[in-house]
Amino acid sequence: MKLPVRIVLAVLCAAMILAMPFAVSSPKLLSEANDYISTGETYAVETEEEGLLRFLFPSACAEEETVHYELPYDFEAAPQPDPAGYTENGYSDASITVEMETREEDGVIWRIAYIDIQDPSQIRIALAGDFNKKGIYTSTKTATVKAMANKSNAIVALNGDYFADDQVKRSFEFRMFKPVNDKVPKTNKTKDILIIDENGDFHTFIKSQGITVNKKAKLNDSLQDHITAEGVEGRILHAFTFGPALVQKGELLQVDTGYGYNPNGREPRSAIGQMGPLSYVLVVAEGRGDSVGATHQEMADFMFLLGCEEAYNLDGGGTAAMYYQGEYYNDLGGSERSVSDIIYFASAVTEE
Repeated sequence: MKLPVRIVLAVLCAAMILAMPFAVSSPKLLSEANDYISTGETYAVETEEEGLLRFLFPSACAEEETVHYELPYDFEAAPQPDPAGYTENGYSDASITVEMETREEDGVIWRIAYIDIQDPSQIRIALAGDFNKKGIYTSTKTATVKAMANKSNAIVALNGDYFADDQVKRSFEFRMFKPVNDKVPKTNKTKDILIIDENGDFHTFIKSQGITVNKKAKLNDSLQDHITAEGVEGRILHAFTFGPALVQKGELLQVDTGYGYNPNGREPRSAIGQMGPLSYVLVVAEGRGDSVGATHQEMADFMFLLGCEEAYNLDGGGTAAMYYQGEYYNDLGGSERSVSDIIYFASAVTEE
């Protein structure tokens, strides 16, 4: 045995002798030195030196804690994606994984983005306008999906519900915990609502059933305390008034054929769904070109087949636009349309 090794072993033996009283009172520690260590499907026996090191210095041998990434809940741009994180069909870093897919079925071209994130703060919103000095959003400003996505450092983005286009759409709207209205949000009997809670979980409400707003509530920081919604835990991160809801609690919905937005016509459509905890999918059905477009029910069927637990239709027609890696991922079937808002997913890894 070489001299340096002998010296190390001698030091370790001395340390072991000094630690013996503690080991006697904790026999489990001694037995752990020769335990089998799981290595996937096989098992390996520690050498005496490895067991002794793990016994004497357990903290040094412990696995490093996983770093948790989180972004501020604001409207500032997210961190720049790492150029090295892009692959042929997606993007990946320590905080997010994105996989892109194109399918063509029955004359419809489907553009799909599967996203897994580490924290709900990575489900973000970009707005074309700004909140005023009182913290209220009254802007009717619009911008293209691409412009907002580029400015926000989005990895993948989808048009929102274009709430600035119609006051009814603004009736129950939240973005990054803030109400998007100059009045207290209220429910309505014509539109389905999607709520994303502070855990990143989706909840759909058919024509607002299950949501209650205290009529005495005021438009201030305590507003959320006056809103109850079945199944929603904590505060409302985002809420959308458009629809219709497509999948609810894992069940395929039969869409109301009288719902707005030409439900039975074959149109470009966009939708968002939740697959599982912090796992989501964005979908665009192309139309008005090589693709024939989809009805609301066909969009619902598709989101259900993808495995969505909850799914919700967003603005479509000329608004339907998916952004990825600096460009539109779908054929717009015409010119870009300016809208009030986008939903995007971002990396939470900041440059060191």
